[in-house]
Amino acid sequence: MSFHSMWAELLPVGRSSASGGYRRFAWTDADTDCRAWFEDQARARGLAHEVDRNGNQWAWLGDPAEGDAVVTGSHLDSVPDGGAFDGPLGVVSAFAALDELRARDARLTRPLAIVNFGDEEGARFGLACVGSRLTAGQLTREQAHRLTDGDGVTLPRAMEAAGYDPDAVGPDPERLASIGAFVELHVEQGRALDLSGDRVGIASAIWPHGRWRFDFRGEANHAGTTRLADRRDPMLSYAETVLAARREAELAGAVATFGKIAVEPNGVNAIPSLVRGWLDSRAEDQTRLDTVVGGIEKAARSHADAHGIDLDVVRESFTPVVEFDHALRDELARILGTDTGLTVPVLGTGAGHDAGILSGSIPTAMLFVRNPTGVSHSPAESASEDDCVAGVLALADVLEGLACR
Repeated sequence: MSFHSMWAELLPVGRSSASGGYRRFAWTDADTDCRAWFEDQARARGLAHEVDRNGNQWAWLGDPAEGDAVVTGSHLDSVPDGGAFDGPLGVVSAFAALDELRARDARLTRPLAIVNFGDEEGARFGLACVGSRLTAGQLTREQAHRLTDGDGVTLPRAMEAAGYDPDAVGPDPERLASIGAFVELHVEQGRALDLSGDRVGIASAIWPHGRWRFDFRGEANHAGTTRLADRRDPMLSYAETVLAARREAELAGAVATFGKIAVEPNGVNAIPSLVRGWLDSRAEDQTRLDTVVGGIEKAARSHADAHGIDLDVVRESFTPVVEFDHALRDELARILGTDTGLTVPVLGTGAGHDAGILSGSIPTAMLFVRNPTGVSHSPAESASEDDCVAGVLALADVLEGLACR
């Protein structure tokens, strides 16, 4: 099976020797190398390679103009120092599944495509799933053009530097209309499959989730000469808010994380004037999420008032609960359960995906491959070779059941 050789070839791209994690950020050299790898894999299989107006890569078997295409794939970019599997497993498995179908001499009755969606993680410009959001019309050209990275580089400038036209980005309804089903394979970001003892699972829904920016503004001053009683230190309010987030999440059975922070003036011997923290929160339903985020903001404002700190809270992104297409989900369960005899559990997830973005426009579904530790967005993210192969075979079964009927 081709999975192992492809995986070995992609593994070094964008990997940090210092951390062992990946830094495959949108429109960087590492991203360019990943894109070149995708194009090479497509052309080696005689697939028609194209890049759409939003920078997403497609590899087609059959004529997309026929419509009702079956599409699979994922993304190749990463979070800062992320793991090897989140995203790339779905793309590599897609090519390997196609090889398996050819080995079976399966005869397609629908067009088949493999996709690499651009900038899924949002690591560089702060917004996840940029490529699929643009395609689905959930992000406008004007909004995309306002995105800026930590160095002040705008998305248009980054795209131009990578050889793409930023003025072409925008909704792509014609492309979506040509797709009958999208199935994304992904490493599980949790331990549900490990606990159940299953290698492969089917997604039921994606929890509602969002990102909020908390700006705590105080007064910069000398760390060695300013009395504690005279300080307006925003770091105190921020720290207390981090603890409040943990408490609120535990009470609601949800998750809440402050994982990114920016401090000004960021000096060891200076009291900060600004502490900016980004909250990521997710819950099983909208009511719980509203309760968690509302509780965190209430606590933040209380702590800020107590320390004489000004506070602004801005919701930067939000995705409501995503119920995957029930008919397609049931069809996957039939193919993998009834036809193969596998036990395939159906489970929810707190992680966002391109499949979730596209679900409002086309029928989408997801397959998960067991992650023995549950660790994700970390170099420790893992999946065994046997489980990866099981995922490839399951995806091949699904593609055969959908595209060869």
